[in-house]
Amino acid sequence: MKPPASRLSTTQPVTWRAGLASLGVSLLWSGNIVSIKIGLATIPPFWSAFWRMLIAVAAVAAWARLTGRPVFFERRDLRRMLGLGVMFTAQIAVFNVAVHYTSPAYAVVLLNTCPVMINLISHFFVEDDRLTTGRLLGLGVAFGGIAYVMLGQPSAALAPNAVLGNFLMLVSALLLAVRVIYTQHLVQGMDALRPVIWQMVFSLPAFLALGAWFESPLHQPLGREAVVAMLYQAVVVAGFCFVAWTMLLQRYSAGNLSVYSFSVPFFGILLSALFFGEAVSWRLLGGALAVSVGIALVMRSKRLRSGNAG
Repeated sequence: MKPPASRLSTTQPVTWRAGLASLGVSLLWSGNIVSIKIGLATIPPFWSAFWRMLIAVAAVAAWARLTGRPVFFERRDLRRMLGLGVMFTAQIAVFNVAVHYTSPAYAVVLLNTCPVMINLISHFFVEDDRLTTGRLLGLGVAFGGIAYVMLGQPSAALAPNAVLGNFLMLVSALLLAVRVIYTQHLVQGMDALRPVIWQMVFSLPAFLALGAWFESPLHQPLGREAVVAMLYQAVVVAGFCFVAWTMLLQRYSAGNLSVYSFSVPFFGILLSALFFGEAVSWRLLGGALAVSVGIALVMRSKRLRSGNAG
């Protein structure tokens, strides 16, 4: 069912301060896949998701208590919050498994095709986000970059099943785009902190069950690297980044904000080279550049359309 247009057309133009905040969140996010890959050497995917969300819930709840922010939602919102929890669980589960099977650099490029997915979905659900010829051209360039990366072969040492991992990461990007659009609709009528914490709370039983059923708790004894990686994922990414991004979505268009994630794949590629020695190939850089150029063309078309409309 299409959400009411009036609820999704009240976002504001992105200011330079909001742009810098979005860029800062994107830069912090760029280390997420690298930290997850480090942690997966010790903690399997579903258990990794469970511990990450458990720590993040504790961190966000403590922050909410210190700042006096409300976390409980009204009974009438239960169905919508459960829906968000299902979307979140599915996206994170697919994401963690994908990171296990492919390399960090390929994973970060493919996950950050999410802005492309957002702009496609927004066409159907957001009244002032319709596709134009210019935007279709940009999306075509971006999809060309996606296809170019998908056909690559990362190092076998980092990617035990690159074909499956790359495909699952693209599915995760699509699920993330759906969740971003849904979250933007949801936060128009409630405090932005509530969806952040409850999507993680509702995911905990599912990740606990999946981990207990399919995985052993640890691949090897828990070391310092795995603990630091887990804390980064939980406190910095699942905590701070989720809160900051959701608060931005409360005021600004998801399509407009998504352009600031263009830096994430490039920083992710460099971090993968730094931590894992992964080769920075022309395929990776070319694919990431094509995706970024495509998104830039989409955003330019949207700005021109907005200017003409004014």
